[in-house]
Amino acid sequence: MRLTRLTLLLITLVLTLGFYQLTHYLLDDVEPQVLQATEEVMVDAAQLFAELAAKEMTSPNPNYENLRSLFHEARLRSVDVNIFDHRKTNMGLNVYVTDAAGVVRFDSDDAAREGKNYIGQRDVYLTLHGRYGARSTREDEANSASSIMYVAAPIGPINKPIGVLTVFKKQRDALPMIIERRKTILQSVMSIAIGILLLIAAVFWWVYHPIGVLTEYARAIEKGQRPQKPKLGAGREVNSLYQALETMREALEGRRHAEHYTQTLTHELKSPLAAIRGASELLHEDMPAKDRTRFLDNIRAETSRAERLLNRLTELSIMEGKTHLDAAALLDFREVVQRAVSQAESLASLSQVRLITELPTEEIRVKGDAFVLRSAVTNLLENALDFSPPASSVVVTLSCANGNAILQIEDEGPGVPDYAKEKIFERFFSLRHHQHSRKGTGLGLNLVKEAAELHFGSISLVNRHPKGALAELRLPLA
Repeated sequence: MRLTRLTLLLITLVLTLGFYQLTHYLLDDVEPQVLQATEEVMVDAAQLFAELAAKEMTSPNPNYENLRSLFHEARLRSVDVNIFDHRKTNMGLNVYVTDAAGVVRFDSDDAAREGKNYIGQRDVYLTLHGRYGARSTREDEANSASSIMYVAAPIGPINKPIGVLTVFKKQRDALPMIIERRKTILQSVMSIAIGILLLIAAVFWWVYHPIGVLTEYARAIEKGQRPQKPKLGAGREVNSLYQALETMREALEGRRHAEHYTQTLTHELKSPLAAIRGASELLHEDMPAKDRTRFLDNIRAETSRAERLLNRLTELSIMEGKTHLDAAALLDFREVVQRAVSQAESLASLSQVRLITELPTEEIRVKGDAFVLRSAVTNLLENALDFSPPASSVVVTLSCANGNAILQIEDEGPGVPDYAKEKIFERFFSLRHHQHSRKGTGLGLNLVKEAAELHFGSISLVNRHPKGALAELRLPLA
């Protein structure tokens, strides 16, 4: 797992670095490409204007008024065009003309350069020597955006020109296109990068989320909980892993349950069987009728205890072997409680305890197993009756609140001692009954806890004031 995560992280870092390098290369390449395209057009323009200037320079009295008028009229024309995402509103192209000595004879840019000697400028010098002349010069050396591009063409023969015509254009005219192109490249690269990162994240979630869910599911089972079947999604390969784990868990739990309950049954039956055997051996001896009756009562009580222990273990083994209810159905919890109360009336009569019920008239719908719930309610009632003194009352109340069916059973017994509050729902932990000197099986309340968890409910047992205990079973309403 950790190696796979590191691998995915490494892949993400490599992709990020690759996209960074690609973005850096593309952004750096935008300006040279735009300027190269601009220079190519300026070369054509220089050749065209050179032909126009040649007619003026070959005349006896050179006159550049035609060129001056041409640029003046061009600037008066309204320009408002969109070149892709760039809006152009003015003409940015200018020219100057030098003679064979490099002196500027005409400048379309308000004659600012006329009369100056440009023989030392690269564009003029190279062109007069029969080579391609071009340069880029900043108006402000500290400002890279102040650069001006110059492209020259010879006037007259290439090998021996009579002058030079240079077309020049400010680079800032191309900056909007460069900025827009960079923005487009950056948005495109970022969109692709985010898409790939989202894809990696989706794959990461697709692979690790169900594995994480299965891990939590396994940990919950390890803690003895009954988690719901994890939702892994249809068509995922991890479902096969879940099925294999579930089959292995069931096989191991089945073996563990068998070993556990065999050991438990052996241990718990030792005491009643020893008592029965001891009493039966003593019955062979001559003894008073009163002692014989006492030993027979002891055999009867221990036999009943062993029977109850076997019944509770059987019920508990069935419930503990389940991670969920196999036959959950909609049922009326009020009817389940009524049947359990009817079943407990005979025990209440023998214990001389009055059983009082306060049940609603309408149905209380829950989803679950009627047999399991009736066993849970019966065990709660028997527990309350076992610890109730004669002539006391056990009150059974059923109600609804906050989306739950709430069953409350109140008794007037001694309550739960402080030392037992944390252990009362543990298996085989029991207290001595109020009416009998013997202890219970220690399985009844544990069975109730298992039943509540199977139905996604809860069970609590707290002391009442000034005496007695209150058992509360909560189940979600259907």
